Amino acid sequence: MSQTATTSTGAELIAATLKHHGITVIFGIVGIPVVEVAEACIAAGIRFLSFRNEQSAAYAASAYGYLSGQPGVCLTVGGPGVIHALAGVMNAKVNCWPMLLLAGSSETDQMDMGAFQELDQVEACKPYCKYAARPASVDKIPVTIEKALRTAFYGRPGATYVDLPADFIRYTIHNPSAAQTLVKSVPSIPKVAPKYVADPASIQQAIELLRQAKSPLIVVGKGAAYARAEKEIKDLVERTHIPFLPTPMGKGVLSDTHPLCVAAARSKALKEADVVLLLGARLNWVLHYGHSPRWSSNVRFIHADILPEEVGNNAVQTLPLVGDVRATVSQILSHPLPRLSSSNAYASGLIQKVKQNVSKSLAQRNTGSDTAVLTYLTAYSVIKKILPEKDVVFVSEGANTMDIARSFFDVHEPRHRLDAGTFATMGVGMGYSIAAQAYYSDKRVVSIVGDSAFGFSAMEFETAVRSKLPIIVLVINNNGVYHGLEPEDFEKSRRDGDLPPTALLPDTRYDLLSISLGGKGWLAKNRVELAKALKEALAVRDNASVINVMIAPGGRMKLDFGWMNKVENKAKI
Repeated sequence: MSQTATTSTGAELIAATLKHHGITVIFGIVGIPVVEVAEACIAAGIRFLSFRNEQSAAYAASAYGYLSGQPGVCLTVGGPGVIHALAGVMNAKVNCWPMLLLAGSSETDQMDMGAFQELDQVEACKPYCKYAARPASVDKIPVTIEKALRTAFYGRPGATYVDLPADFIRYTIHNPSAAQTLVKSVPSIPKVAPKYVADPASIQQAIELLRQAKSPLIVVGKGAAYARAEKEIKDLVERTHIPFLPTPMGKGVLSDTHPLCVAAARSKALKEADVVLLLGARLNWVLHYGHSPRWSSNVRFIHADILPEEVGNNAVQTLPLVGDVRATVSQILSHPLPRLSSSNAYASGLIQKVKQNVSKSLAQRNTGSDTAVLTYLTAYSVIKKILPEKDVVFVSEGANTMDIARSFFDVHEPRHRLDAGTFATMGVGMGYSIAAQAYYSDKRVVSIVGDSAFGFSAMEFETAVRSKLPIIVLVINNNGVYHGLEPEDFEKSRRDGDLPPTALLPDTRYDLLSISLGGKGWLAKNRVELAKALKEALAVRDNASVINVMIAPGGRMKLDFGWMNKVENKAKI
């Protein structure tokens, strides 16, 4: 918003407000009436990453909020644009990531008249948002946006929404200087949300429980990663010598190669633990609700979480430590702490089990010749050998692709792994990759995705190319959802009319799609080709790349996932 211009617009007021609050990047798609908003943001020095689909833009904003600790901002058109973006809004809600959705809407004097893309967007967003509002007037835009940004990352983070009517966006402001004063009159949001600490008496109880435990375990969740509690948690683990287990996005808070990491003995760790300290992790499906048979029926949980209502979910015995995870762990560290003996049967048994499972995995990775058809394990072995240990941000989505990659690739730094998350959302891969590369401009984002998962958002690869983001996408191509078919079996099934719903077209050339969009592309069918392709892709610093990794399809295998409960005997009465 120029101080010397004789007039300005509502769009410029919106941009000036976002700039005032430290917003540096926006993800979105323009159209009537938000083109002017995006243009004003660019003129104000805010980077606008223009996507091909609102879902991906919203996923990107949610991931950026997680990585940065500040609300990620998404801008869309109204009506169907908002409906598409709700996928990302809900993803932010479930994962507890700060995000602000801004969307254009019908002119205020055309409400209930069947206006262009008319929708009561505030009401549509309310079930998924911590705050959803339309400014009462143009001069209320700064205070409404400030409240939305602040609410998104205060307390438990989540999504918020601000409605921007077309007549507000195009409103002519005849006193730009007064508008600028109005923007600055609203305090800018802080870089860090206010922290609060757990009840000191509960801290003492938690320490006593850990002191009495024979088989203690620390579970590190993505909430701990978001809280930037890595230093404190490292101190806690090394002072107490308690083994720890990271959740999928808790990986990297402490290095996966830390001697007390028992991720490779997860089932044993859960089943035998008697006292568990949950740090920014929830007892949902990811952790089997805290119930037996995955956990001991006598396990006691100490739950550090920012939301009081989360503690005690699913009727498990829980000692609450309600507060910021980083602050809570600091409280624990301020007291004398027990140290688990090196001869402790639980810890030593876990470490031995880790060694056994790692040895077994290593043996499976080295099967077949260098020119043999690739499998998940042989492909991942090649990738792991070539990627640098640090400064790589992993993005992963898909079923088998993501599950196997989670335990295969070590993460050494916090907030360096993104996946389908608590909501198990497919289609996040490209949005997350773009957000991660925008945030970590000096690191390499490596996206390892299934062919089905890539299909949800493949056109966003053009967004990456256009934006000169050096993302590397490894499409693990097995011709299907979960499992695919060999070409001959596929064609026979298609002729016979019994093609499985999980089958995709065999040998799809995702590498050529990349090339057609201006990116780099390689086809890899064996270890030699994959190694060559990945080394060449790592050398590319100003363009996005796709490596189409062909692996054995798997055929008509029965689907089975270890985290799913059996359907028999659900009722307890």
